[in-house]
Amino acid sequence: MKYDWKKQEKDLYGTKKKAELVTVPVQKFLTIQGEGNPNNEDFSARVGVLYPVAWSIKMGFKKFYKTHLELQSEFDYSEFAIFPLEGIWSTKNTKDITDKESFEYKIMLRQPDWITQEMFEAALAAVAKKEPNDLLTKLSLETIEDGKCVQILHHGSFDDEPASFLKLDQFATEQGLKRRSFDHREIYLNDARKTAPEKRRTILRYQVD
Repeated sequence: MKYDWKKQEKDLYGTKKKAELVTVPVQKFLTIQGEGNPNNEDFSARVGVLYPVAWSIKMGFKKFYKTHLELQSEFDYSEFAIFPLEGIWSTKNTKDITDKESFEYKIMLRQPDWITQEMFEAALAAVAKKEPNDLLTKLSLETIEDGKCVQILHHGSFDDEPASFLKLDQFATEQGLKRRSFDHREIYLNDARKTAPEKRRTILRYQVD
């Protein structure tokens, strides 16, 4: 049976264009950090090394499942769909949060809970052998827990996100909640390289107390 985040986790990925309160559990991610304008080549290069490793992990797990009959009962699914690209964004310039050159980010692809460090390292080695790239050494398998958050679906250009963040801020205030930091998470439900800006769908989320 295949695990599909679109079907199994609608509470986290089926967000509507209305702010809501969610509790995000502990999750595993394949991550890489960077800084600067996301329109620059450096950002694209970092995104580019995530996907080959994610696919290698996916295929490696599928093979592992098929060849370890005695362990199959430990897993809920025999394979899984690649999760959407995500990013945790911050800035070195809190006086102007639209200053893209000051952005700091951790870009990532979520992994199922049962993916181990050993599976990650095996996938990394396989990709490095086939497609050598210095950026591969900067990849990590991390566990992150966002906890209590507010989120909203932003429909449109990334440059128009402030309007959606304003809605989130208003909702948080109404709920008596306080934003923890300038950091926020973005979940890209479609491929920005292949989607017109006005048709992009992005979940915006930040932690609250």
